[in-house]
Amino acid sequence: MTRPTPWLKSAVFALSLTPLAWLVWQALFGTLGVNPIETVNRFLGDWALRFLLIALAVTPLRKVTGWVPVARLRRMLGLFAFFYVCLHLSSYLGLDLFFDWQALAKDIVKRRYITLGMAAFVLLLPLAATSTDGMIRRLGGRRWRRLHLLVFPIAVLAVAHYWMMVKADIRQPMLYAVILAALLGFRVAAALAGRLRRPRSGGAAA
Repeated sequence: MTRPTPWLKSAVFALSLTPLAWLVWQALFGTLGVNPIETVNRFLGDWALRFLLIALAVTPLRKVTGWVPVARLRRMLGLFAFFYVCLHLSSYLGLDLFFDWQALAKDIVKRRYITLGMAAFVLLLPLAATSTDGMIRRLGGRRWRRLHLLVFPIAVLAVAHYWMMVKADIRQPMLYAVILAALLGFRVAAALAGRLRRPRSGGAAA
């Protein structure tokens, strides 16, 4: 069986909206702290990065556990990462800059962490736009997979964006960096192991 049961997909979808629901709850009851704009922006950015890492963890989880249906959740989790990235950017642009596009342009040029964050967002756009079954068929499986390899530099840019934004306590961005390094290391090791297991040209397959 390669498809997750309907309840699993529905449960993951509902859980993915829980952070947003919690943020709305805090806003309604005035518990966002002394700087609510910063709280909202940081909260959404944190969850964007978390969903990106969770989506990257799907393939290692499938390979380690042999739980094939989890692979069907990867696209949805990736789209939730994009969803929270859009909310994060919207909160920064709307609540912090009041849609001052000139100020945004200046920030992109002057603040390196914003430069990296915007670069990650721009690279995410084609991935989100090609996440439908129809686009996969149009591009073809091989080209689609090549395009979606952009998720790896996007994740690096996102972690670097967060690390550079934090001014004092770097424990959380360091944790994300370690998780990302482990996920990338797993893929490198798996790719090398696959090449070693591949029979040589002209040789007999085991």
